[in-house]
Amino acid sequence: MSDLAPLARFDGLTASGLQDVTHDPAALDSSGFWAVSADFEGRIVCARFSDVRREAVPAPVPGAWRGPAVGDWTSSLDRDAYTAGVRRIREHIAAGDVYQANLCRVLSAPLPDGGAGADVDALTSLLARGNPAPYAGTVRLPGHGVEIATASPELFLRRDGRTVESGPIKGTGRTEDDLLEKDHAENVMIVDLVRNDLGRVCATGSVSVPDLCVVEKHPGLVHLVSTVRGRLADGAGWPELFAAAFPPGSVTGAPKSSALRIIAELERGPRGPYCGAIGWVDADRGTASLAVGIRTFWIDRTGPAPLLRFGTGAGITWGSDPEREWDETELKASRLLAVASGTQLETGRDA
Repeated sequence: MSDLAPLARFDGLTASGLQDVTHDPAALDSSGFWAVSADFEGRIVCARFSDVRREAVPAPVPGAWRGPAVGDWTSSLDRDAYTAGVRRIREHIAAGDVYQANLCRVLSAPLPDGGAGADVDALTSLLARGNPAPYAGTVRLPGHGVEIATASPELFLRRDGRTVESGPIKGTGRTEDDLLEKDHAENVMIVDLVRNDLGRVCATGSVSVPDLCVVEKHPGLVHLVSTVRGRLADGAGWPELFAAAFPPGSVTGAPKSSALRIIAELERGPRGPYCGAIGWVDADRGTASLAVGIRTFWIDRTGPAPLLRFGTGAGITWGSDPEREWDETELKASRLLAVASGTQLETGRDA
């Protein structure tokens, strides 16, 4: 276990002075500033901090992060297994079991020196320079098995009082010209799912879609992003919101229940923080920002040797080409793995 102090860093805020930790999301409706991490499988960790201050992500310190060697990464699904999974999902679509499902794989690599001194916040500093992202951050709770550095581009849930908003991403390419009709159709399907999810806990008639299929540019790629917004119904709080919306629709599929069954059938092992939720809740002010746990690294110290893990995936529809979907997972991973392994300069140019 790391001996580094608990810390959280998001949205220009840094939180320290850990007060308490709970797995009950009802605590997020109480008081204080909370860092939140929820695994895809549903394990949630809420950590309340006493000291919250405005502070930019520090500049990388040379040598502060030592990542895995480039060639040490292994994947839970290799190319053959992944493309076979895509074909299997298309069979499920043909049978009417599902309209779309997200197929993911988890990459793992051993940390140098047995992970001694490995600090995910130092990795966050590198990511902020090499792959800036709107929902980047750190959750470092070594005593509770949470060591996460994220460069997530995707909003899961934002709250401002009773107003709640989600920003699902579906559709990825190197440039806008790469985006296909399939990408737009996939985005619309997930928007409908998120509307239904939020509709379970929002006031009748309050759910709207202010933005549909907007092109967002990120380092090395573009995404299609939509916005779904609603007003929470009376009596609905964080437990009800998580029950309705989690796991995020953009990383499961539609219908969500069928997609989750297919994911369990095809993926080899848990996703963990990948495709879960990561962010902060200010219970005193009634505000919050939780990202979807994509473009996310975490340290796993549960085995004989600490591993750095990272997930990547793609949404599969009837129009999916298996090799193209594999290439999309590689595109999403390549830049970030280069940063974590130290083969990309802080300017963002490949070394």
